[in-house]
Amino acid sequence: MRKVYTGIDVGTYHVKVVIAAAGESPELPMQILGTGTSNSKGMRHGYIVDTREATKSIREALHRAASLAKVRVRRARVALGGVGLEETRGSADVTLTPSGGIVTDREIERVLRESEKRASGKLVNRTILHTIPLEFRVDGTKVFGKPQGLQGTKLSVDTMLVTILTHHHDDLIEAVENAGVEVEGVMAAPLAASLVTLTKAQKTAGVVLANVGSETLSIAVFENDVPVSIKVFSIGSSDITNTIALSLRITLPEAEQMKRGAVTGSDVPPKQMLTIVSTRLKDMFALVNAHLKEIGRLRLLPAGVVITGGGSGLSGISDVARAILKLPSQVSQIGYLPRSSSVDATWAVAYGLCRWAYAEEVAGSGHTLGEIVGNAWDSVKQAIRSLLP
Repeated sequence: MRKVYTGIDVGTYHVKVVIAAAGESPELPMQILGTGTSNSKGMRHGYIVDTREATKSIREALHRAASLAKVRVRRARVALGGVGLEETRGSADVTLTPSGGIVTDREIERVLRESEKRASGKLVNRTILHTIPLEFRVDGTKVFGKPQGLQGTKLSVDTMLVTILTHHHDDLIEAVENAGVEVEGVMAAPLAASLVTLTKAQKTAGVVLANVGSETLSIAVFENDVPVSIKVFSIGSSDITNTIALSLRITLPEAEQMKRGAVTGSDVPPKQMLTIVSTRLKDMFALVNAHLKEIGRLRLLPAGVVITGGGSGLSGISDVARAILKLPSQVSQIGYLPRSSSVDATWAVAYGLCRWAYAEEVAGSGHTLGEIVGNAWDSVKQAIRSLLP
């Protein structure tokens, strides 16, 4: 019997569950056995405000996916997003004397642990989700590529620590486990989406992935095939709906329909609608632009911006992003799927979690990560670690 992998994306608007099985070989797309969605309850800006309501929503989406897949879900990977997600920088160094002066996997693990330890003082009430090495140095000299096997007396590292508010982390784990599923790993939502929406070439050249959710806009910036920045803004596509409702004095359901281009019988000129939507989209991408400036990547990402998430289907979104960021812009396509699949960019996070689970398993059995997830960054088992109790 083939092993199945489950990803759960608990968003503010929807809970999405993907159940997938491995292809006949690592090079082939995974087969999606079932998908399930439910309206999110008990959520606000990507975090849980009512655990019981959130558990009901998760259970409902799981049931739908499991019924289609005809399997029982016992374990799953879960995405963590929301306004509590942040990055912080760390650095550390260790002597190489215990290993005879040679950089080994053990020494890399030691220096990453040390960077977490040194940063812990400024991480009050926060849990570290991922420790991502940005640069290694041996005896002060920058390492290009992997440091394993190099010789010296001191190994240094600069890291990006992706953290979440501890109570947001614990509440989500509790909600999923109350739905009867063991959480076997957690990943920051922007990184999960990147595993199936970005190519290795894009991440090496430099790219920003923008995930437009209902109440949040999250971005992940990549360079040299490594995530170098993650940021979540408390603005999303529901803010556009609210603006339409207020501007036109119509109900929220009608505003939502009009935002998505549905014919409602309204006498509002299409041009006026487009102006309202594009104005709010400009506000959103202005925040992205300011962040890119802050981290020194303004107009310096050759692969541009890739847009995903529930709001990625909004009319003109790619054009607005291109105009504001002055970068190439496109709405994401999900890779590693059979051509006949009906799964679109809104499922990127949940499907990315399945890819991650599969990648880790195959990597553990002697295959390189490049053989499994051609667009994932190296050393996933070191860079992506779940700190579960």
